[in-house]
Amino acid sequence: MLATSDGGLDLAPFRGVRYAVQDAEQLARLTCPPYDVIDERQHRALEEADPHNVVRLILPRADGSGPTSAGSGAARLLRSWRDSGVLATDPVPALYVYEMRDQGTSVRGLIGALALRRPETGVVLPHEDTMPGPVRQRQDLIAATGANLEPIYLVAEGAPGASSAAVKDATRDRPLAALVASDGSEHRLWGISDPEILARIHDDLLPRRALIADGHHRYAAYLAHQEQQHGLDAGPGPWDRGLAFLVDSDIFGAHVHAFHRVVADRALPEAVEQAGHVFTVTSLAPGELGALGWLAERLASGPAYVLTDGVGSFGLSAPNRGLLDRLVPADRSPAWQALDVVALHRVLFTEIWRLRVSEESVRYVADAAAAVELAREMAGFAVLLNPTPLETVLTVAGAGERMPQKSTLFTPKPRTGLVLRVYDDERSTSRDPDRR
Repeated sequence: MLATSDGGLDLAPFRGVRYAVQDAEQLARLTCPPYDVIDERQHRALEEADPHNVVRLILPRADGSGPTSAGSGAARLLRSWRDSGVLATDPVPALYVYEMRDQGTSVRGLIGALALRRPETGVVLPHEDTMPGPVRQRQDLIAATGANLEPIYLVAEGAPGASSAAVKDATRDRPLAALVASDGSEHRLWGISDPEILARIHDDLLPRRALIADGHHRYAAYLAHQEQQHGLDAGPGPWDRGLAFLVDSDIFGAHVHAFHRVVADRALPEAVEQAGHVFTVTSLAPGELGALGWLAERLASGPAYVLTDGVGSFGLSAPNRGLLDRLVPADRSPAWQALDVVALHRVLFTEIWRLRVSEESVRYVADAAAAVELAREMAGFAVLLNPTPLETVLTVAGAGERMPQKSTLFTPKPRTGLVLRVYDDERSTSRDPDRR
């Protein structure tokens, strides 16, 4: 079992569970994007790509036998794939160096078992609210499988030190796994198991803190599962850590994009008319590219949105400052008060459209074209947004504040299935508690 430090940013080695194949093309068919960016069409395509694609674990299908049948099915599959040799456990604990490249962007960092810290400790900083449904689903999957099937994504603050040096040095060796995904993104994985290097990484990371870039629902599920286990008097165990991918902020090469909103069962003309009492309305030509261009021109000019149902498109800008001041809490930081997503939820959703935001009434979609298509299917309209700059995200999180759920999308996205963390392997690994 992995010992947990009393405090600080603690990323420990673990015995990774990986696909027992080296062929890059086969690995590409076996792995997939994170669960929360996979739509139904992609889900089916991934299932058809290979009978052992990891999507069958992270998004299992319910068989109708009961409310937990999906998680139970994933647990059976995980056991079966391990028993049959589809998945194999690495022989020694390691931190894994992971690199992803996409369209000229490169991100490289460490995958390990992160000691869980409550937000109030100021060590692991969330920047978004969460929704109970996805948290419950991820928690149920952890409980059923006894595993972390995909990592959360963290950005560590502070100057790069021993951890960054170790990451750079590891990439000189032959990778444990490498693939090019169907979207053209490249992914490579190495291992670090040398005790001296691991100790230097531990000491470098411990005094630092990290922002959750992606995986707020998964991290909330980690904490909920840990609390559940402690409530059962299970004591210390693998549930005190969660799988995480950690990148230094000074060498962080990812881009921040917006999550767009889709409002269901609401006519666009009515919504535009109501919004016109607060915002300046501009009629736009249909098409996502033109709409996103109009938004980009207003990135630094205050809250701006595009409302579209695929037929009509309207820009909203220059909101009534008096109403904003009245509806946005004055006790929050200036960075939080200026967020587009805050004005969207506080002013448009709550005050103007009188929406009760739920998983049924509002959907969150990363791709603008997909958002418009979903709006058509749901007899509603899409709200397209500008991305929030990374500096603003860090400022908000550092102040202990949270943006509305699904406010940011970081790309490239880690590839799910390159390395899994299974509780049983840590229970069976003896470890001197005085060692790091």
